[in-house]
Amino acid sequence: MNWMYDILEIKGVYRRRRIREWLAGHRYCQALWYLAFFLPAFFLTERMVTPKYIISCPLDAAIPFHETFIVLYLFWFVLLPASWLYTAVVSKEDFQDLCLIMFGGMTVAIISYWLWPNGVDLRPGIVGDGICGRLVSWIHAMDTPGNVCPSIHVSSSLSVAVVACRSRAWKGKIWQKLGVCLAVCGICLSTMFLKQHSVVDVFCGALVTALLAVPVYGLPWRRWLRGSRMEFFL
Repeated sequence: MNWMYDILEIKGVYRRRRIREWLAGHRYCQALWYLAFFLPAFFLTERMVTPKYIISCPLDAAIPFHETFIVLYLFWFVLLPASWLYTAVVSKEDFQDLCLIMFGGMTVAIISYWLWPNGVDLRPGIVGDGICGRLVSWIHAMDTPGNVCPSIHVSSSLSVAVVACRSRAWKGKIWQKLGVCLAVCGICLSTMFLKQHSVVDVFCGALVTALLAVPVYGLPWRRWLRGSRMEFFL
């Protein structure tokens, strides 16, 4: 049986070597280390920043609560890692653009929450007791109604849609782009139908993404990074 362990060990060493070689050739993937900053910053903000300003607008009252939108809301947790993985493998340029727009939006949001503590008071007192209802209750328990404007859920989702539509790797792939855009629209709608966010939060999240996309696609930032400490991102 020892020979089987030897074979498995050899395969493991080979697999780890291949991974190291891939990472060495794709140094720009180090941009994902941003999450080591964002996740602690977000959870710290959730616990330390108390909302002082309640966000609302007349349109919020016109949008009914629908617990079934939790499916689209939770799809966000699939969309983000899938977009990172796909662009990292398929298109370096798309990965770079995605990280700049998405992570830039997350940073703007965190700073906004500290400078302008805000929240919503839209959640229904009672939700259903089915699967969707229990998922909504779980989200309510995990995610406070504070720190909502601009919406990270919206801004990060829209960054995926922007990159998909501008992607050179997806040139001519109309159906794929349409599918991503529809999924992103569903996620954005879910934040309002679940009463997690106000229409104002959604609008501001979309605005942040739009304002960040302009310099990312309009300025020669790749040329500026050459020769700097951030050159690894290229």
